[in-house]
Amino acid sequence: MQLSDLDVTKTYTYADYLKWAFDERIELIKGKIFKMSPAPGSIHQRLSQRISLKLGIYLIGKRCEVFTAPFDVRLSRKTSNDKEVNTVVQPDICVICDINKVDDRGCLGAPDIVVEILSPGNNKKELQNKYEVYEENGVLEYWIIHPSEKTFLRYSLVGNSYQASRLLTTGDEVTTPVLPGFVLNLDELFAVTNN
Repeated sequence: MQLSDLDVTKTYTYADYLKWAFDERIELIKGKIFKMSPAPGSIHQRLSQRISLKLGIYLIGKRCEVFTAPFDVRLSRKTSNDKEVNTVVQPDICVICDINKVDDRGCLGAPDIVVEILSPGNNKKELQNKYEVYEENGVLEYWIIHPSEKTFLRYSLVGNSYQASRLLTTGDEVTTPVLPGFVLNLDELFAVTNN
């Protein structure tokens, strides 16, 4: 079966997703298929590696864990039934502090932090849909990194709604109440984009 064989007007579930073996990587957002960007470029990979390494070192001996794509995050507040879960995303990086959410297929439920590093293939609709599902499902922080602009934007869940941070860039440091004491220096992070 090819991705082009699917009816894009139909709504799909995680049970459907498990049956597919496409060459392209996809995500399901509210039952709709979104084709992911092709394999990320070297700058994207360097940024992802640097952030996940920094998070991983910080998390040694702590209750949270860091996971990197490809890693399925199944988002549903109502059910764990594969036939009813209709959102499956693969964030570039996620931090999960409730390890009971982690199983052999990825994560069932909201990670505490989701990190998305923008690629040229990302589109506004995809970003808006992810923002909505992360907010609706209780992801505490959603970080968006724009490599070519060298910017970092964090959405923090306050009540049931996201509040945006100011736009951070070189010269700034990222801290988070989710991980007290964690510091991400953006000069160091974005230095990898100069190679």
